[in-house]
Amino acid sequence: MAAAQVLRSEWTKLRSVNSTALTLGLAIVVSIGLGMLISALVNNDFKKMSVADRLSFDPTFVSFSGLTLGQLAMVVFGVLVVASEYSTGMIRTSLAAVPQRGTFLFSKITVATLLALAASLVTSFAAFLLGQVMLGDHSTTLGAPNVLRAVFGAAVYMTLMAVFSMGMAAILRSPMLSLGILMPFFFLVSPILGSVSATKKVAQYFPDRAGQKMMQVVTPPNDVAHYGPWGGLGILLAWVAAALVIGYALLKNRDA
Repeated sequence: MAAAQVLRSEWTKLRSVNSTALTLGLAIVVSIGLGMLISALVNNDFKKMSVADRLSFDPTFVSFSGLTLGQLAMVVFGVLVVASEYSTGMIRTSLAAVPQRGTFLFSKITVATLLALAASLVTSFAAFLLGQVMLGDHSTTLGAPNVLRAVFGAAVYMTLMAVFSMGMAAILRSPMLSLGILMPFFFLVSPILGSVSATKKVAQYFPDRAGQKMMQVVTPPNDVAHYGPWGGLGILLAWVAAALVIGYALLKNRDA
């Protein structure tokens, strides 16, 4: 089957599954809504902040506060895109129709990545603009130095987290196992290890913590990372590439 036909087939699959719209919609709503709420609370408590906190205040990053939870919906989306065919047994039919396993996997990932990117762009720009409204006098604009880069960085971050999850799902082949590992890791393990002084230096290289550097305009005073936004992008891309390469290798060499 030609690559264009496989891409159309994967697009049809994604459109026909209710979880696609549900998870992406949830990512958008949660990211924007929570970001607005936290921005409003920060604006209300701004006068209570210490001088140090005011000097390192990053209104752009505050507006992205909701992405911490929104990214979990993107993780679910990425896992379901790949692993749902294993849970339903449709993987055998799909591989019978498309024997070229690399074409099958990367067509699926390409279509899903483009869809995730579109949703992420809507999310990042809406979260920023509405968050700045909530911040009032403490807001910033897209024209301020590095702000537009951070807004695009937020969209790239959410997209790559979804792609990383697709790679992990290709490795693990089970929605329950994939979500059972990824959700606790990104929701609990990574934040906890990233806040403990003894493990901060290791946690800074986790995919989520490295990727979040792309959303920052102001570097926090207690940041232990020795890299900036572009370094964070590079680290996250390395995680994504490793997951995809291993996922492809396993798909190619084991039974469906």
